Amino acid sequence: MSEATQTSPATAGQAQPVKESRRNEKVGNVVSTKMAKTIVVEVEMRKAHPKYKRVMKTNKKFYAHDEQNTARVGDVVRIRETRPLSKLKRWNLEEIVRRSALAQAEEAAAAAAAAAK
Repeated sequence: MSEATQTSPATAGQAQPVKESRRNEKVGNVVSTKMAKTIVVEVEMRKAHPKYKRVMKTNKKFYAHDEQNTARVGDVVRIRETRPLSKLKRWNLEEIVRRSALAQAEEAAAAAAAAAK
């Protein structure tokens, strides 16, 4: 037992393994960005019916905090559970998984307009 508790010199210099977070994560589509620093993310959940075993699709909307207002409508994002930030917000934007084609077109148009000035 004492062998397991001792650390060897080779492992003492290495960083400790990152502790896994117990916070829930979900991936969904951004459906609204009309509020300041807040996005609405719709997550699609597939679940078998308890009696009939048919796979049913349900959608649920989550309000998430977006500090830099980087997400756009149509983006696929990952959100993580956090402490209550307001009456409805209990999620935080973790990362943008994939940009929507519409958001990329808007960014290109904005860059072209800035270059024309």
